[in-house]
Amino acid sequence: MPCFLKFFFFLVPIWAVIGPSSCDGGRIFSFEMHHRYSDQVKNWSISSGKLSHSDWPDKGSFDYYALLAHRDQILRGRHLSDTDTNSPLIFSDGNSTVRISSLGFLHYTTVQLGTPGMKFMVALDTGSDLFWVPCECSKCAPTQGSAYASDFELSIYNPEVSSTSKKVTCNNLLCAHRNRCPGTFSNCPYSVSYVSAQTSTSGILVEDVLHLTREDKNHESVEAYVTFGCGQVQSGSFLDIAAPNGLFGLGMETISVPSILSKDGLTADSFSMCFGNDGIGRISFGDKGSPYQQETSFNVNPSHPSYNITVTQIRVGTTLIDVDITALFDSGTSFTYMVEPTYTRLLENFHSQVQDKRRQHDSRIPFEYCYDMSPDANASLIPSMSLRMKGGSHFTVYNPIIVISTQQGELVYCLAVVKSMELNIIGQNFMTGYRVVFDRERLVLGWEKFNCYDIEDSYTFPVKPHNTSVPPAVAAGLGNNSIADAKKETRDHSQGSVASLSYHRYTSLLFHLRCLVVLFILL
Repeated sequence: MPCFLKFFFFLVPIWAVIGPSSCDGGRIFSFEMHHRYSDQVKNWSISSGKLSHSDWPDKGSFDYYALLAHRDQILRGRHLSDTDTNSPLIFSDGNSTVRISSLGFLHYTTVQLGTPGMKFMVALDTGSDLFWVPCECSKCAPTQGSAYASDFELSIYNPEVSSTSKKVTCNNLLCAHRNRCPGTFSNCPYSVSYVSAQTSTSGILVEDVLHLTREDKNHESVEAYVTFGCGQVQSGSFLDIAAPNGLFGLGMETISVPSILSKDGLTADSFSMCFGNDGIGRISFGDKGSPYQQETSFNVNPSHPSYNITVTQIRVGTTLIDVDITALFDSGTSFTYMVEPTYTRLLENFHSQVQDKRRQHDSRIPFEYCYDMSPDANASLIPSMSLRMKGGSHFTVYNPIIVISTQQGELVYCLAVVKSMELNIIGQNFMTGYRVVFDRERLVLGWEKFNCYDIEDSYTFPVKPHNTSVPPAVAAGLGNNSIADAKKETRDHSQGSVASLSYHRYTSLLFHLRCLVVLFILL
C-alpha cells in the first residue's frame, strides 16, 4: 500500500508557512485563502442573499471544473490571433488542469470522447504512453461510495453507445500484443503494468473521436480519431487513490495522443504543460515554447523513447555537486527520485547547510531528511537548489521541500527527494512554477518560469535558434561542466557512477504526494 494513504491533507500557500520575512527581521505573516467556489464562500454568498443554491455548481462535477476554467479565461485569458490553422489544440472543455487532493494530488483534466461526447476526468502522465478509460468494466474503480466521491465524477465508456467507436483489430500497426490474438481480425488486447506495486490496466484497444478545439480566436472544433484503451480490468492504485477515471499517457510512443495528433497533421510534434503553485495548470498540444526558454536535449533510445535528460551538476545552497546522471521528466510522479550515490550526496549536502534540528526518521513517510521548523523560520535560510543540464542550461528548483504539521501542532519540513532503487525521476514538485515544453520534433526539453495565468500567445513566437550540428545524445555520460563564476561556493568532486537509464518500457504514475501541501500525520 502506498505510504500516502496514511495521511490526511489540506492545501495551504507555502508562503503562509515559510513566507518572506517582514522588514523587522523574519516575522511570519499567515493568512487564510478561500477559493471563489469554496464551501466557505458558497455559505457566505447564500446566507447573504448574493446567490442561491441553484447558482452554485456541485463540487467535483464537470460543470464545477468547466466553470473554473471559464473564469480563468475571462480574467486572464490569452490574447489570440485572428486566425491560425497551425495554432495549438486544447481539449474541448479548455486547457486547464486541476490538482485534485483526494486523488493523490495528480493533475487532472476533462476530455470528451465519442459521439455523443462523454466526459472523463483523466490524470496526465508524461511517463507513460497509453491513454485509457474505464470501459466494459469487470473490475474498475467504484462509481459510488468511494473516498473521492465528493471531488470526482466518474464515467464509464461504452463503445456500443458511441456511433463513431471502432474496435481495433490485431492487424493494426498499433496492436502491440498480436501474439495474444486468436486471429488476425480479433479485438486487439492490451495490458500495461505500472511502477507502483500491483497497479495495472488491461482490456482492448478502441478508436473513437477525441473532441478538441483550436487555441485561437475562432475556437475551431477538431474531431481527432485516436486509439486508446478500453480498460476492462484495473488493479492497485487505479481502484481507489489515483486515476480512477482514466490515465492520459503523453509519452513518445506512436500510440500516445501527441504522436497521433502530429502524425495526422493536426499539430506540431510538441506540447507543453504548466504547473502552478496554486494547483492550476495548463496543457496545450502543438506548443513549441518561446524564444526565452532554457533547453536541453533528450537522450533518445529509438526502441523505447522517453523524456530522458542528462544532469551534469546539482547546486545545493553554496555547494556544487558534479554528477553525470540521466533522469526522466515525469508529470505523473509527484516527488523527485534519485538513485545512489547521487541521493546521499544531495541530501548530505543539504543537511550540512540546514540550521534547524533534524528529526528522527519516521518510516511512515518517504523522506529521510526532515527538520523542526523554528518559530522564526525564514525561507531564505533553507538551502536553495538548482540543476545544470547537459548543454549548460540551468533549472532552478523553486519548491524542493514539503511542510508537515504533526497532530501536536508542530511544523516540520522535509527535502522532498526520495531514494530510488532503479531510476532518477524529476517529478512534479521540481516542475512547479514552470511551463515545461516537450518538443518531440526537435528532441529537446524546454522550460521557462511561468505563471500559468499569464497572458501570452506562446505558439506565435518564433522558436529560438538551436544548434543542430550536434545530434541529441543517444546515451548518457557526456562530460561534466562547472559554473565558472560561482562565488563563495565549495565543490563536491567525488565521482559517482553514471546512472544510465535502462531502456525498458517505463510507465509511471503519481504514487506519492504533491509538493506544497500540509500533511497531518496520525501520531
